[in-house]
Amino acid sequence: QVQLVESGGGLVQPGGSLRLSCAASGFTFSNSAMSWYRQAPGKERELVATITSVGISTNVADSVKGRFTISRDTAKNTVYLQMNSVKPEDTAVYYCSTFRLRRYWGQGTQVTVSS
Repeated sequence: QVQLVESGGGLVQPGGSLRLSCAASGFTFSNSAMSWYRQAPGKERELVATITSVGISTNVADSVKGRFTISRDTAKNTVYLQMNSVKPEDTAVYYCSTFRLRRYWGQGTQVTVSS
């Protein structure tokens, strides 16, 4: 069965950096596009970025362009989200996701940006 396990969240100061990881299993990772979403309190879940099976970043949200980078390591079945120059408005639960006949989600990892 598809499993997505996020890690790397935590408390970070504005302007700081954080790297999220998502370990994937139960499906053929190498031919699957992967995405990061986030959901802030009281708001709808939004797409942050997608990476294709061949490592091309697409659908990067305007709010994170130039600051966040999505990448993948096929040998480790892992997708990453490098978050730089974070802002308080980046505070959210971040979810890893993939679509295999339906959309699958991880359990999420909390990112809090605060001084």
